[in-house]
Amino acid sequence: MSFPPPEAPTDAPVLVTGATGYVAGRVIERLLAEGLVVHATVRDASKTDRLRYLVELAEASPGSIRFFSADLLEPGSFAEAMEGCRVVFHVASPFVTDVADPENELVKPAVEGTRNVLLQANATPSVQRVVQTSSCAAIYGDSADLEATPRGVFDEEVWNTTSTLQHNPYSLSKTLAEKEAWRIAEAQDRWRLVVMNPAMVMGPGLRIHRDSESFSLLKRIIDGSFSSGMPDVRIGVVDVRDLAEAHYRAGFLPDASGRHVLSGSDASIPMVVETLREKPWKELKLPKRVLPRWVLWLVGPMAGLSRPFVSKNVGLPWKADNRKSQERLGLAYRPLAETVQDFARQIIDEGQLA
Repeated sequence: MSFPPPEAPTDAPVLVTGATGYVAGRVIERLLAEGLVVHATVRDASKTDRLRYLVELAEASPGSIRFFSADLLEPGSFAEAMEGCRVVFHVASPFVTDVADPENELVKPAVEGTRNVLLQANATPSVQRVVQTSSCAAIYGDSADLEATPRGVFDEEVWNTTSTLQHNPYSLSKTLAEKEAWRIAEAQDRWRLVVMNPAMVMGPGLRIHRDSESFSLLKRIIDGSFSSGMPDVRIGVVDVRDLAEAHYRAGFLPDASGRHVLSGSDASIPMVVETLREKPWKELKLPKRVLPRWVLWLVGPMAGLSRPFVSKNVGLPWKADNRKSQERLGLAYRPLAETVQDFARQIIDEGQLA
């Protein structure tokens, strides 16, 4: 199913939003490797210390990078960065679950940010394609949603209909943002929208992103936070490096279109732990047992797991169909063990385990 990546034309720059993010960093790395000029947006381009690692990456790559200040909530702020760009990679969006005000901290930035970037694409004649980083969260809210799917799998035809501001607000934000993207894309005919729907993104980033949910989850798995036992939560996992490759191919394959479920493994927290046991780690404090569901029901709220989450996710199956990403994008996925072990090694080597 896999096939070689396309050759990207280098006669026009490309735009990547949210350049300092976990996923965006690897996307930028992939684009620079092809010799492209990357226009990278950040909240404040004058804070050059935060951008040094991207500058050094560009200096060691065939491509080059330019930084632009832009605000997701400010209409028109992407105009300068997008000028002359043929492909726009809209990666910027918050990925946090512990928020006090989900409407203003999650939904508004995701939806209005998407609207502002895509309306700017409408106003920029050079743009021919927009690659939007959505999520499997726009496909489902809880593992229990699998039962209602037409084919018994999470695929590109399925939309999340169960998330609310009170339950899974992050998933709601991704759903509404993607729907807004399709609304804008279908109202015009100059540029094409291609959407990435990754499962849980793991693997080493260009640097550690302590505020990412992926980092938080793996750190809890390896630092002893689950010493009393781990929940049997099923998840899809995609390596951040594979996700970057998917973005690149979505941007330059002539026939790329529509949504793409990106999940290399139908995994679970116990499976992640087992892959870590394959190596003789000295630093890790891995959980040794799976907590029964009834125990999590009782004590979960004290550990940050709500009872609705426990009832709709713990012990329930999770299954995704990733065939489109393989057949249409030619994507080949890394094994789960490689993703998890490389990610754990980065956390240890960068002194983040304590």
